[in-house]
Amino acid sequence: MHHHSLDTWRHEHVFLGARHDDHERRTWLVVGLTAAMMAIEIVGGLVFGSMALLADGWHMSTHAGALAIAALAYRYARTHARDPRFAFGTGKLGDLAGFTSAIVLAFIAALIGYESAMRLLEPVAIRFDEAIAIAVVGLGVNLLSAWLLGHPDSHGHGHGHHADHGHDEHHHIGHHDHNARAAYWHVLADALTSVLAIVGLLAGRLYGWTWLDPVVGVAGSLVIAHWSWRLARDAGAVLLDAAPDPGLGTAIRGRIEVGGDRITDLHIWRIGPGHHAAIIAVVSDTPMPASAYKDRLGEVTGLSHVTVEVHRCSA
Repeated sequence: MHHHSLDTWRHEHVFLGARHDDHERRTWLVVGLTAAMMAIEIVGGLVFGSMALLADGWHMSTHAGALAIAALAYRYARTHARDPRFAFGTGKLGDLAGFTSAIVLAFIAALIGYESAMRLLEPVAIRFDEAIAIAVVGLGVNLLSAWLLGHPDSHGHGHGHHADHGHDEHHHIGHHDHNARAAYWHVLADALTSVLAIVGLLAGRLYGWTWLDPVVGVAGSLVIAHWSWRLARDAGAVLLDAAPDPGLGTAIRGRIEVGGDRITDLHIWRIGPGHHAAIIAVVSDTPMPASAYKDRLGEVTGLSHVTVEVHRCSA
């Protein structure tokens, strides 16, 4: 057998999400927007003596960093998609970036909470009008960014390459792009703190309730902490090869366990948004070639890399 004929048996390991390039482009745009707004807020906070603006600006800088991590992860995953060093391609890079972002979000939540608590104890004088104006512009930038990124979870299913939705509905969960979700949540956390800053500043200006500004800061930090935990949990599960939802396993068993064929060992894990790998051990009285079992799994959505081993049952 000539070695060039082996190439026809080789396959690629490119497991990027269906909208990878689109997400990447939009994320870079948002990084630019966020960095510009962050600079305005930090300068404004220093000039107008508003701790609220200053905190929001520095908080935005960490978001700009997290969004840059997301954009770089998309870029790295794309440029190394065919790098043989990655056993199952670079589909999980987004989950690694998402997990990193979750840690950053947790620190942001802790810092905002701490800063707000300190300001409850020692209130500061604020030049409200200028601070409110900048906070409003900041909110506008956040909402524009959120619109640009779009809610990633809602794009999760329906953008796969397979149009067969009959049995797809119950395991669409594997499509979540945790990198896109992390970027979106960073922008959302930003919009939330801008809204809270505006509410606090307005209350302070109209009613002299200077205490409200730090109180809403604490509330904001708790919401962000909750998002951070959910993101770390979901992205971490993918990094640890946790089994995806049971629907996929049920679909595989239903197609393989026909007649005397039984699955003795089944491993399923996610290797990228909308992509899963499976290793299946089949025991049978009348074993067929592995390719026959693979063919049975042909129409299972989200299965991108399948390894089948077949054993004859001597009993």
